[in-house]
Parts: sequence; structure tokens; C-alpha cells
Amino acid sequence: MPNTFGTLFTVTTWGESHGPAVGAVVDGCPPRLPLDAAEIQAELDRRRPGQSDIVTPRKEEDRVEILSGLFEGRTTGTPISLLVRNADQRPGAYDEMRDKFRPSHADYTYEAKFGIRDHRGGGRSSARETVGRVAAGAIARKLLALGGGVELRAYLTAVHDISVPADALAAFPSLAEIEANPVRCPHAPTAERMIERIKQVRADGDSVGGVIECRIRGVPPGLGEPVFDRLEADLAKGMLSLPATKGFEIGSGFAGARLKGSEHNDAFEPGADGTVRTRTNRSGGIQGGISNGEEIFFRVAFKPTATIMQAQNTVDRAGAATELTGRGRHDPCVVPRAVPIVEAMAALVLADHWLRHHGQNRSFRF
Repeated sequence: MPNTFGTLFTVTTWGESHGPAVGAVVDGCPPRLPLDAAEIQAELDRRRPGQSDIVTPRKEEDRVEILSGLFEGRTTGTPISLLVRNADQRPGAYDEMRDKFRPSHADYTYEAKFGIRDHRGGGRSSARETVGRVAAGAIARKLLALGGGVELRAYLTAVHDISVPADALAAFPSLAEIEANPVRCPHAPTAERMIERIKQVRADGDSVGGVIECRIRGVPPGLGEPVFDRLEADLAKGMLSLPATKGFEIGSGFAGARLKGSEHNDAFEPGADGTVRTRTNRSGGIQGGISNGEEIFFRVAFKPTATIMQAQNTVDRAGAATELTGRGRHDPCVVPRAVPIVEAMAALVLADHWLRHHGQNRSFRF
């Protein structure tokens, strides 16, 4: 069903924005993985609302409860059920949206598909759903780090028309550098400009979007399935399944279309201990849908937050023209809080492909 992601390492998310709780069920996690609720909580704290004066003021502690799949600090191999209770619901702020469709939101399309919708903050279409993804991603991340030494880092490279200068982030940024400011941009001068822009549009009752870059190192060659389940295809699906995403590119991305083959090809060269390396990495760590051992890097574009505090033209459920002004608590820019969500989805994709690779290629010897 569409609420489940993955093939062997799967996550099913559930819950609505203003319902009693949200959460996830993780299945396929290998047994005996050391795991503590505090490790999941650390990632949820990065995603939660109310972190700074440039995000939604909704006050949610997002305290995770592990209901199953863990015994004496280790996973048991059975489904891991994760629950986070909603504490600061204000469904009354959405009363007007019961009959009016918010522009560029999922209100109309959910109504068209199901004939019924939860108008309170978008219900299932709300970014509140990503709580379950981040909680599940924390488990996948622990599996990748402990079992394979994989590191993931996502961060902002653009907000509206403000971008980090080209080649300003050559080194793999540390978590401390990313978390040093509320926009999670490791380039401090650009971060300051981003913060001011977000504050400006918030004062105007408007919103802006941005771009997140994700870099992953330590992934061995061989992950990914040819043709339909290419590693970059599953990464793209995972990222574009996130609320507010509008674009995905890996490696050279669209810029690579403007190069010649002689300019774009990644030449192979001998590496240490008999490994094969590439001199450049315009492929973004994936060739033929399979990881090649180089750093994986990709970018995700997020649109401006759809709910703005300005009057907009729309229609009601009867199809009559009307006007709607946004209410409630919303991020003027969703991108800073999306950083741990992007990392979580990347971890879920990689954990799933790692298990699939092991199952096909490591369990039998002929």
C-alpha cells in the first residue's frame, strides 16, 4: 500500500496532523542492533517545530515511545512500533478550510480522490506525517553507521534567490557546522542572509522555498538494482515523496546536460588496496543505477510553503469562486526543518538496498 516504503527494510507511517498521534512501524530491521530511544529522539528534536523564530511556533516535544521490537536495548528482528503523541493541536484554526481549498495544497486533490478529507492542517498530507519517517530513519541510520560506517550529511545550499557560492563547501561538513545556525547552512555568511530573507517574507505574510544538498560517504560499490530499482531512482522516489518537494538531481544533474562526454566522464584510476576509484565524481557516486564507492551526493528542491497569510483566490467545495487567507501556524520556509527528513529518507533507501544486496549476492557461494 502507498503508506509503506521499502522492500526488505520497510517503514509504514500513520497518523494525521491534528489527530491524537503520529508514528511508524519499521519491519525488516536485523536483530541484535543496539538501539536506544534517545538516538531516535535526537533526530526528532532536529525536525520538531518551535526550534527558532524562523519556523512554526507549534509546540510539540515529539517524545518517541517504542512500543515493540526492542528487548534489553537491542532489536529483536520483529516489527518496531514507534509512537509520537500530538500535544499542541489547534484544529479550530482550520475551520474555514473545511469548505475552501487552499491554493497549491492537497485539499482539492484529496477531495477529488477520496471524496472525503481531514481539513485540519491537511490531515495526512501535512508534513507532520514525516515524524514517522525521521523516527524510522534514525534506526536505518544506526544500522548503516554501525554495520557499514556510512555517514550522511544534508544541509541548505539555497533559500529563495540566495545561494551558497560555488565550491564554498568542498569539505564534508560536520554536524556541528550544520547545526550552528537555524537554517542549517554550513556557510555562515550565506546563512545570515538566508535568515534575514525568511524573517522578511514572514513579516510580509509570505513564504519562500529552497534547496537541500545531501552527501553520503562510506557506501560500498554494488548497492542498487539495475533497470527499475536503480539506486538513484529509489533515492529520487524517496525524496519526491516528501511534502513540498519539486525537484531532484544527482551528481552533475541538469548542468551535466550542457557538457560534452569528454568533459563529463569520470575517468577510472587505481585506488588503495586494489580498489577502483574515479578521478572526478560527476556521476554522484552511482553508475548504471549501482553505487561505485564514491561519495553519493544529490540535491532536492522545495517549493515555498503553500499556506501564506495573504488573501488568495480559490474555490469552495461547491465550485464557487471565493477568497481565503491562511491561518494557523506555518513555516515561512520549510527547508531548514526538512534537513533531517532528507537524511532519514536517504538512510531508509540505503538500508533497504544494503539488505537486498546482501540477500542476493552474499548468502550463497557457488
